[in-house]
Amino acid sequence: MPLQQLVALSQGELPQSAIDALVLQANDGVMPEETAPTGWVERITQDRFTGKTVIVTGAASGIGRATASRIAREGGRVVAVDVAADRLQTLADDLSPAEVVTVTADITQQDGIAAILAAAGDRVDGLANVAGINDDFSPLHETSDAMWDRVIGINLTGTFKLTRGVLPLMLSVGAGTIVNVASEAALRGNSSGNAYTASKHAVVGLTRSAAFQYGPAGIRVNSVAPGGVATGIPFPPNVSQAGSARLAPFQQQIPTIATADQLAASITFLLSDDSININGVVLPSDGGWSVQ
Repeated sequence: MPLQQLVALSQGELPQSAIDALVLQANDGVMPEETAPTGWVERITQDRFTGKTVIVTGAASGIGRATASRIAREGGRVVAVDVAADRLQTLADDLSPAEVVTVTADITQQDGIAAILAAAGDRVDGLANVAGINDDFSPLHETSDAMWDRVIGINLTGTFKLTRGVLPLMLSVGAGTIVNVASEAALRGNSSGNAYTASKHAVVGLTRSAAFQYGPAGIRVNSVAPGGVATGIPFPPNVSQAGSARLAPFQQQIPTIATADQLAASITFLLSDDSININGVVLPSDGGWSVQ
């Protein structure tokens, strides 16, 4: 792994100054001459989203923030949604003068959906359903009602409610793109706990059903299934020991940890006209984990 990638993977916990200090220590106090960057480098496509309004949930951090940032830097108007108002404002400030409309809302509540739609206005060209939470790795017999309801509520019900709200606007113009963030846990049973796995399998079902129903109306609905991603999203307290022990050998086989920007590249591809002939797919963006 290139040392430079650690800065992005750490989500701000490991600053560039710390990497520089390590390099200096390893090279007797001499900073090597700069060379061409190694590994993946984000390449912005100018005006790819110009004239388009795209709603992004979970926009205050992680994959959602990276997706909102990419869309804004490629000319789009972003309606950035999250429950963390202060971090949403930081996002908007960081992206100025790009047009970023921030909405502090709970996507599981209908008044939150109404606030998002009001902020978006009369036309929504794209929707990225990114908001999601982890479970506690519990197997089914250990999963509490509270854990189940919270995970299903945010990961599935929130996605359903916001998509339902946006679709009439897309139907009125005969166009639109929706990308739902599923997970590697939507493709297998050995990457997370019962509630999270069930929620992400359901997101795939929601995606495929909507793609079938609305494809003839000019609306494309696809899903991205991330593998390991450095997002900084915390796990709930009291993670299941039984579930963790069962999952650990399989989680250790994750081939690579991606950055949020790398996932944003996959999501914005599916949101853009570059994916014009793609509808109803589940795109594993997992470094090849799904083929193991």
